[in-house]
Amino acid sequence: MKFIAFNVRQDEQPYFESWAQQNQIEVKTVSGSLTNSSLKQVDGYDGVLALQTGKYPAEMFKDFKKYGVKVLSIRNVGTDNVDLAAAEANGVLVTNVPAYSPNAIAEFSVTQLLQLLRNTTVFRQKVAEQDFRWAPYVGKELRNLTVGVIGTGRIGRAAINIYRGFGAKVIAYDLYPNAQLQKEGIYVASYDDLFAQADVVTLHMPATAADRHLLNAQAFAKMKKGVYLINTARGTLVDTQALLAALKSGKVAGAALDTYEGESSLFNHDLRGQQIKDPVFNELMRQPNVLVTPHIAFYTTTAVENMVLISLNSAKSVCKTGTAETIVKIH
Repeated sequence: MKFIAFNVRQDEQPYFESWAQQNQIEVKTVSGSLTNSSLKQVDGYDGVLALQTGKYPAEMFKDFKKYGVKVLSIRNVGTDNVDLAAAEANGVLVTNVPAYSPNAIAEFSVTQLLQLLRNTTVFRQKVAEQDFRWAPYVGKELRNLTVGVIGTGRIGRAAINIYRGFGAKVIAYDLYPNAQLQKEGIYVASYDDLFAQADVVTLHMPATAADRHLLNAQAFAKMKKGVYLINTARGTLVDTQALLAALKSGKVAGAALDTYEGESSLFNHDLRGQQIKDPVFNELMRQPNVLVTPHIAFYTTTAVENMVLISLNSAKSVCKTGTAETIVKIH
């Protein structure tokens, strides 16, 4: 049994090496992504581990079958960029890491909201210019706001607990409600109900084709004037053009975006000194009430370790037993 791992960063390397030594299994690590040109490298390996936000090669699973790969073990939750039907057709199992650290993402989302509420980005710029005046950037207190949580899986529930700790009123919407939260009466009946009541809309849901641009011009029109948007989920959930219009009109008071619908060519790349040729992203970056971070909500030592070890253990389980608790099923 031997594995090959792609997209491996320096901070992941020690966990790969330690696991390989403890389990006496060969694990080759590669810094590059899975592409058409790199697919030949998987020849002879039983399992492939990867972590990439962009598209996987179209014929990848056919090549996996040809090369004898039994499992693709991704080191993240989302599978919206994985062709699960093609995997099944070629006899390749796909595993993910359903929960590497819900608290990491939940804590980060609240941190970003607090910065928006207290205008820290604006004040940081003002202080750099030696302008130490306060007005007109008066802040808001989270305990006085209604937070609308869309998606109440592990991350959403962790966020709810934090918001409650601040004293905020929390409402939620989920197509598949959590039984305990349902007993507590936290759920509203529809997206529209949440949009009408929430001072803050925070996204903690997976991305599907049906949810593309869930937050579009029509959705923003139904929200309160001065609403705040937090997206640490998936970029495709938000129509960025519509968000820009809502920001400029004042409908949206501020947005914290840890993910962006065109992020694969931007995030986790060193683009210093280069011209970014995405006019929508460039316009987004010019907005003083927008916080953009490069998909780092998950990025803690706890999460990184869990992502590596769970994905490796999943691949090992598939190769030894033909199954694993983390197998992704086609819905």
